[in-house]
Amino acid sequence: MKPAHTHRIRPARKFWSYCSFLLLGSLSLWSAVELLSPSYREAVNAAETQLARASSPWSVASFPVENFQAYTSPFGYRESPYGGTQFHYGLDIAAPTGSYIRNWWGGRIVEVSDDSACGTSVVVESGDWTHVYCHMQGYVTREGGQLVLVDQTGSLRLREGAEVGTGQPIGRVGMTGRTTGPHLHWGLKYRGSWVDPALVLRAMYDDQQSASW
Repeated sequence: MKPAHTHRIRPARKFWSYCSFLLLGSLSLWSAVELLSPSYREAVNAAETQLARASSPWSVASFPVENFQAYTSPFGYRESPYGGTQFHYGLDIAAPTGSYIRNWWGGRIVEVSDDSACGTSVVVESGDWTHVYCHMQGYVTREGGQLVLVDQTGSLRLREGAEVGTGQPIGRVGMTGRTTGPHLHWGLKYRGSWVDPALVLRAMYDDQQSASW
């Protein structure tokens, strides 16, 4: 599926310019296999990188958050802010409350919801990829038998089943659901399996750097 238009990964480029290597080290799945051999960890990372590139070219994908501030929680095992250890199925991206969230890749909205720990959320399918956006502002209502996400302040209405383009605003950063601060929880699946979003951001950055040359 071709995206509607190009939206460059400017916030990620700025961030990667001074600490890309450090970030990728912390955001990989190495935390899940840290007790295993270095060669095994390298194999896991190589396999995930190949998977993240399965739908190139990435140069036309969109960074999902405006007014980027920081990556606050990586993909993989972590200490939960509510106690205990948990596996975090996404990447948390902090931005000021009300910042627009942009659709990563053109596709179809397959779910809108506001009744889980994910808060007000949108799920988009783009071919083999599924992308999940959590903790947004607004609420979900039913109109004419269809579920619709409504964010009146942000002038957004998203109908389940609608097509959305690359870079199109699909929500705003909020604190709905189970969260300790304003951020986007961004999850990615490829053919039903969870993928570390940091690897996708790296692929996007690499391809967009090459395209700029």
